[in-house]
Amino acid sequence: MNLPFPLGDMPVETFLRDYWQKKPLVIRQAFPDFVSPVAADELAGLACEAEVESRLIAFDPASDSWQMEQGPFAAERFSSLPERNWTLLVQAVDHWVPEAHALLRRFNFIPNWRVDDLMISYAVDGGGVGPHYDNYDVFLIQASGTRRWEFGGLYDEHSPKRDDAPVMILPEWHAEESFDLQPGDMLYLPRGLVTMVLRLVMTA
Repeated sequence: MNLPFPLGDMPVETFLRDYWQKKPLVIRQAFPDFVSPVAADELAGLACEAEVESRLIAFDPASDSWQMEQGPFAAERFSSLPERNWTLLVQAVDHWVPEAHALLRRFNFIPNWRVDDLMISYAVDGGGVGPHYDNYDVFLIQASGTRRWEFGGLYDEHSPKRDDAPVMILPEWHAEESFDLQPGDMLYLPRGLVTMVLRLVMTA
């Protein structure tokens, strides 16, 4: 996979000094003409494998309730899903797909001990994991489709969370910034910053 430097024209020193673990950064067309290392059906196939960590998260707006299923999934599960309000997340795709591992290597300007894995998610309209924060820095690459990302505020393990949700979701939150990402765009978020949805994102 022959990919460009993900920070574009920005020197690594500038990123590490001004943004790393400090504030968000959007880089338009960080990966021009980006092609995902896996297609949506291949991602679903990985989620059917026992060795692969995967989750299916669904939201019911009528009851304001969340449900989470842990993989592996039967192939028939995906044909029974509704048209809206669910997302599939597959962890550590770089362990199983060489092209995904090559993509992760593009971020070797970050110390190796801080690099976890490449998670890929696929979401239909309305799909996501709700307002939440991560305990680690995240690079979000939009692989296909268009998605609005909203974020703002710093939170930690002492922040309130919904007790009725299977994932960490804040009960109240208001976005401070938002960006519409197109394929090839990348968003960096420092740890503790709440976001509405290294992750690779495919949307229907």
